Amino acid sequence: MPELPDVEAFRATLESCAGGRRIRRVQVYDSGVLHGIGAGRLRERLEGRRFTQAERHGKWLLARTDGPTLLLHFGMTGTLVCCRPDDERHGHDRVVFTVGPDRQLRYRDQRKLKGLWLADETDVERLLARQGPDAGEITRDGFDAYLTGRRGGLKAALTDQSRLAGLGNLLADEILWRAGLAPGRRAATLTDAERKRLYADMRRTVRAAVRAGRVPPRASWLTGHRDGADACCPRCGTPLRRGRIAGRGTVWCPHCQPG
Repeated sequence: MPELPDVEAFRATLESCAGGRRIRRVQVYDSGVLHGIGAGRLRERLEGRRFTQAERHGKWLLARTDGPTLLLHFGMTGTLVCCRPDDERHGHDRVVFTVGPDRQLRYRDQRKLKGLWLADETDVERLLARQGPDAGEITRDGFDAYLTGRRGGLKAALTDQSRLAGLGNLLADEILWRAGLAPGRRAATLTDAERKRLYADMRRTVRAAVRAGRVPPRASWLTGHRDGADACCPRCGTPLRRGRIAGRGTVWCPHCQPG
């Protein structure tokens, strides 16, 4: 599932492929990924416009133009790909933006759980107002205040997009493993030292994942072991546990994350 680092990589793809370029043609191969707008209206409002700036907030990508803003959310299987117009169309290419004689920006998504929106600035502000601060930008004070007043568990706290935007399953499990905190531990019970450690590990993990363009399945990371049939903790060798916490499939080390 695309999380903060994946969407940051998509932002870079958009800027390098289409930044400053005029949208010559919009092709909608599956209108099921469009929200609040039809294929014809999308073409009418975007063709001839120019991509001006790409921004990311949490898991949302904002493709600014010299007119309306195109908002993209990648759900579980979405991606953004830069191609040549003569490249064979992938079966999951849903919307294609031709931005020059030699390149296209393609929104590709297998499961179509999210998609594309078109919005003016008022609608963009309204949407982002429903999102918490970006996990890569939140201050220590803001993070402390959020956790101190939180009633639920840590896994739920880290993945609540309305309060902290950008973290998904992989990042949340990775951060909690690094911080040595159980995913079901109640957030309000953390000591100041534990909150400080959790915040520092969140920042370090997010930055490393952004540099990698994804949550990397490295041998030294929990992510590199979580899908193995007999997965063990890369730190201590203890068999990893699996369960559903806050409605999400969760992996943790019972030795390194006792509470």
